[in-house]
Amino acid sequence: MRRYVIAGNWKMNKTFTEADDFISDISEFIDDNEEFMDDVEVLIFPPSLYLELATDYTDSTEIFIGAQDVSSHESGAYTGEISAEMLNSMETLFCLVGHSERRKYHYETDEMVNAKVKQLLKNSISPIICIGETEKERAENKTDEVILKQLKGAFEGIDFDEDTDIYLAYEPVWAIGTGKTATPQMAQEVHALIRKWIKERFNEKISNDMPILYGGSVKPENIKILLEQEDIDGALIGGASLITEKFKAMITTAIELKK
Repeated sequence: MRRYVIAGNWKMNKTFTEADDFISDISEFIDDNEEFMDDVEVLIFPPSLYLELATDYTDSTEIFIGAQDVSSHESGAYTGEISAEMLNSMETLFCLVGHSERRKYHYETDEMVNAKVKQLLKNSISPIICIGETEKERAENKTDEVILKQLKGAFEGIDFDEDTDIYLAYEPVWAIGTGKTATPQMAQEVHALIRKWIKERFNEKISNDMPILYGGSVKPENIKILLEQEDIDGALIGGASLITEKFKAMITTAIELKK
């Protein structure tokens, strides 16, 4: 049975002191609930400046730290970029790729996402590949077409072996930071489509094992009904993950559902 994954993407938020206080608080909360964490995986994606702080804090607790982005290049004259090798050297275990904000504001293509996935896998870092349609694409009934195109692009040339560990996150662009949330039924339909594609592209075991998260204005009030859907394995949370009490409430909901 797949674990629930509760992931917080801080985006460009928090000062160093705020990050320190947050991670300390959440680490203590996770330690207090350690006996229940076998079926719930907690991930935090702070700004890269705070990766060392975060990995030091969580070294002995059941929290996993990830980066928000990675370069598609191995190394070289790419000012401001961070390589997968660098992330690996800081014991970063996960990395987001293809987030809609990267696609929108930095013009990232499916080919760039694919190159980043390959760099991460080469350096033993688990990618969380973000995919999703815009409001216009959904209105034009192109959701399936967009999702399948993004999946095909992201997995081009990717093969699985016993060490390959990839997560997916379905984030309808129109629901990110807008307060709008896909209905549980809408989210489940796309998650089922994704899992079916993974099964056809690879095999049933990989499809059954791969965590597929939902992202898009997830908060304590709606996370339970989303997690209850058959193919939704967790949440990639933005704004609500910045507030310790809200983040803890969502972790608690996942724990309760697994009991």
